This record gives sequence, structure tokens and C-alpha cells, in this order.
Amino acid sequence: MYIIKNALRCISRAKSRNILIGVIVFIIAVSSCIGLSIRQAAESAKEETLNSMSVTATISFDRSSAMKDFTPTEKPEQGGEGGFDRNSFKEMMGKASSLSLDEYLKYAQAHSVEDFYYSLTVYANGDDSFEPVSNDSTEQTQNGSMENMPKGMSSGKAGRIFGQDSDFTLVGYSSETAMTSFADGTASVTDGVVFSEGTENFDCIISEELAAYNDLAVGDTVNLVNPNNEEEIYTLAVVGIYIDSSANESSFSPFGSTSTDPANSIYLSYNALNSIVTSSEETNTSEDDSETAALSGNLEGTYVFADVDSYEKFEEQVRDLGLDESYTVTSSDITAFENSLTPLNTLSKTAGYFLIVILLIGAVILVVLNIFNVRERKYEIGVLTAIGMKKGKVALQFLTEIFVVTLAAIILGAGIGAVSSVPVTNALLANQIESTNTRAEQTEQNFGRGPNLMEDGTNGKAPTAPDSKGGGMGGFMDMFNPESENNYVTEISSATNLTVILQMLGIGILLTLIAGAASMLFVMRYEPLKILANRD
Repeated sequence: MYIIKNALRCISRAKSRNILIGVIVFIIAVSSCIGLSIRQAAESAKEETLNSMSVTATISFDRSSAMKDFTPTEKPEQGGEGGFDRNSFKEMMGKASSLSLDEYLKYAQAHSVEDFYYSLTVYANGDDSFEPVSNDSTEQTQNGSMENMPKGMSSGKAGRIFGQDSDFTLVGYSSETAMTSFADGTASVTDGVVFSEGTENFDCIISEELAAYNDLAVGDTVNLVNPNNEEEIYTLAVVGIYIDSSANESSFSPFGSTSTDPANSIYLSYNALNSIVTSSEETNTSEDDSETAALSGNLEGTYVFADVDSYEKFEEQVRDLGLDESYTVTSSDITAFENSLTPLNTLSKTAGYFLIVILLIGAVILVVLNIFNVRERKYEIGVLTAIGMKKGKVALQFLTEIFVVTLAAIILGAGIGAVSSVPVTNALLANQIESTNTRAEQTEQNFGRGPNLMEDGTNGKAPTAPDSKGGGMGGFMDMFNPESENNYVTEISSATNLTVILQMLGIGILLTLIAGAASMLFVMRYEPLKILANRD
């Protein structure tokens, strides 16, 4: 008790010195609180989002892994035939097609899967009475600069894209759950109704733009043509007209393809579209089973998980169910989530470095101040030890003084830091997001993909079809979508919590021990008789 009382009296006698120490600790405390709060905000945002988000995943062929495992034939001098084994390569790449529906359903039996749905995508043309939505730029491109391009890259009536003739993108859904843009409110039917779930009737819904462009209404019919066989025609009944708010951006494609325009997407049930594909295969089957002109579809299955833990267990479970190593499990939700945290994580890392620098500089300053403090009070130390107080108790008194001043400054600094942490973090986060976007835009401009590069004011983006995870192009078309919006975390609502408070308390104790260690070292070295004998 005497040590505490004496420590408090010493603090009050040396007000100016202790105020200086308190100010330094206060600055350290405010800076540390903000830095810790930023790091805690990043962790909290990640944890809260992961715990609340529903995760979807797909299974796709891992081409990069397959290429690593692919071994060309040996050279003649090594006993082989030499050259590149194209047949083996074609066989390997032939596996790159999507899994069959039976395989998708098999893996949907995994215990971690909460729900499963699938869709089928097919490309088709329209007849003379049913044309895709287009714009002047597309027509110019089709009739102008691209007309002399090599076969497979030119643009004709159908709007080819890498040799694929297509006016329209047909998407067949297994259920209403699969129609994610309608489920989340991004798209909605404005006239008529959605086709019946699971129906085999050739009922479809089309966009408002497509309906207006062709003067169509609910109850009308449209004719779709196989791009490879103009005599193969399928008639669909329009039962509904929809609007999709996610397709408001420019739909101009640098390759002139109209099928990539969301306005030219036609939706129907999976059973109906699969019936069309099956009929096309039967119509175009050749006797020698050679390559046919039948319509082909891209099947994509989507697995839904209740949480991230279930998603992480899924890959192990599907491997046990027989999924080949050449296929990989990926989640666009997880990827988008990680991308959304990029600015906040960068800010968190910067705050961590800043915190380390502040603590190091603050600790050095406190050590120096306490060394001078001990040297100035050397005679007091000599008197106390001469009257019988042990050096350990004297050192403990100095440690108590430092702890009281540090604790008071830490509490005040933590309070100020807690109040200012949210606005400061949000301001820094906004600057970080702006910096990230600026760097991304500059990079795109360096590659000639910056905004406003087209004469008509468009930026040359080729959007993917609604409800499509990557548009079935393996992410290639994202190259031409530099301004696709990144849904970054733009603000945090809370930053300082119990964890930060405990960390601040730990910082206070750490600073006290570091600064007090220097005091204790000098106190233990002093000899009371020499101090009193050599007093100036």
C-alpha cells in the first residue's frame, strides 16, 4: 500500500514529466486502437459474411491440371514416333465437356449439399420474321471491318463468335430455383407468366427489348432455326415477357455476336430445351456416326450449401463418390466474396504495419524518458534504499508510477480511438477502394481496354447472359469487361469490440513492462552509499 501511495505522490509532484509520458502513450493508444479496429473490422466482416452467406458451387473440367499431366509422344531418338500426339490431346480435351446429368445428380447426393439445380444452354438462329436485337455498331461491324476476317471470326447475319453461329441464347432451367436472377429480384416478368416448372411444352419467356424489336406479345409464337441446318425449325410459344435490370449496360460485342446480348436470351424449361436438343440429334444423326450438324447444349449443374464449411467438405465427399481428379470444384460466390474484401484486407495489412511501427517508436521514446527519469531521481533512490527499502520495492514503485500513467492514457486513448475508429476506417477504406479502382482502370487503359474507346461511346464490353456463371466461356469474355462492378465492402458499422479492448490492455501492459524494465535495471545497479556520497 505504501508503494502505491508513494507512487501517486511522485506522479503528482512531477506533473509535467508524467503529462509528457501520458501524451505519448495517448497518441500510441489512439493510433493502436484505430489500427486494431481496422484489423478487427476485416476479420468481423469476413466471419459474419461467411456465417450468413449461402454458397453455390459448380464442377468443371480442370484444363490447366490436364495440360500439366499431358505428356507428348517421345522423340524418334528416344524410341517414340516423334511429334505431338494430336489424337491423345483431342481425347484429353474431349473430356472437357460438362458432366452428364446423371453424374451431376450422383454428386448431388453428397451430405453437404443442401440443394441442387441445373440449366442447359443452347445457341440458335431466328427465321426471317424473328430477328435478334442489334445496334448500329454491330451492323457496322458485321458489314464493315470484320467482313474480311478469317473463317470462324467473321460476323454475318447470325453474329458469329469464334465460329459459333447464333442469334439467340436459349437457357433451359430445371426449376424456378435455378432462375437466380428472378429469385433475387434482378429480373421479373412484366407480362404473362413464367413457363410451368418441368414442362415439356415449348413455352418460353423473352425480354422486353426482344419483344419490342419484333413486335411480339404474349400468345405469339417464334421460330428458331438450327444454325447448321436451316431446314430444322422449332416453334416456341411466348408465355411471358421479362425485364432484367442487370442487363442495363451496353451490350455491344467486339466480335459482333448478338447471342451474348442479354436482350437476346430466351428462357424455357430444361425438359423442353433438352427435348429440342434430343430431337436435333436424332434428325442430324449420320449413318457413320461422324460429326453432325445437330444442336449441342452446355449443361451446368449448381450445388447449394448452407455455409462455407459445407462447401469445403463437398470436394472431399465428391471425390469419395468417384469424381475424377481432372475435374475441380469452384465457387463464384467465394471468389466474389474474397474479391469484395480486397480493399479492406489491404487496409488491414497496412494498419498492421503501421501498428508495429507506432509501438516500436513509442516503446523507444518511453524507455528513453524513463531512463532520464531514473537518473534525475537517483538521490531519491539512494535515500529510500539507505533507510531500508529493498531495491526490488523501489523498482516496483517506479513500475507502478509508469503503469498508472500508462493505464490512464490507454483508457483515454482507447475511448477516443473507439469513437473515431468507424469514421476513420470508412474514410481510409473509401480512399483504398478509389485507389484500387484507379489502378485497375489504368491497367485496362494500358492494354487498350479502357472506357469510352469506341466511336459510339460504348466501351466494347461483351456481357454474359443472365443467370450464367461466367457465361460458359471460361471467363474469357471477362477480358472485355473491364468496368464490371466489383462489389467491394465499402463501409463498416462497428470496429472496436471486446477483443480490441483486451488487445489495448495488453498493449498497455507491454509498454509498461518495456519502459519499466529500463527503470528497474538502473535502480538495481545503483549503490545507495555511493549515491549519497557523490551527491552534487
